[in-house]
Amino acid sequence: MRAVEINDIVIRRAAGSDAAAVAEVWLRSFAAALPGVRRAHTDDEVRAWIREVVVPGRETWVATVDDSVVAMMVREGNALDQLYIDPAWQGRGIGGRLVDVAKERSPSGLTLWTFQVNEVARRFYERHGFVAEESTDGLGNEEREPDVRYVWRPDRPGR
Repeated sequence: MRAVEINDIVIRRAAGSDAAAVAEVWLRSFAAALPGVRRAHTDDEVRAWIREVVVPGRETWVATVDDSVVAMMVREGNALDQLYIDPAWQGRGIGGRLVDVAKERSPSGLTLWTFQVNEVARRFYERHGFVAEESTDGLGNEEREPDVRYVWRPDRPGR
């Protein structure tokens, strides 16, 4: 893979034609980050959900390089609902750029949930100014996996 400058990455709203690529990023990222977490839906169900619900009905953003989707983010109200970076593209600042978009679009603050076992995601969100405010036993999510709710408020120190 060639070296990519941060300026080569385009952040834009997702279009219907992006749905298949968005789903593949979601699937690859989930599998890499959470190999021990039982997924509540099959690959085909995830693809249909992204194609029929997420991209057309939610505020979905993509990061692209050479017109290929390498990351996706979904905002719903003041919730950062989904943030997945293709494993091959992690560690290049793409996630931070997508979080910045979410913060700009929710200047009063953001909330998000992540699984407690996802230490990489937890460190990422904490670096970006999110604070853990609630932990659960996971009975409230489809995967039945203990999770944690993070909150970002613009009046707190940090990004």
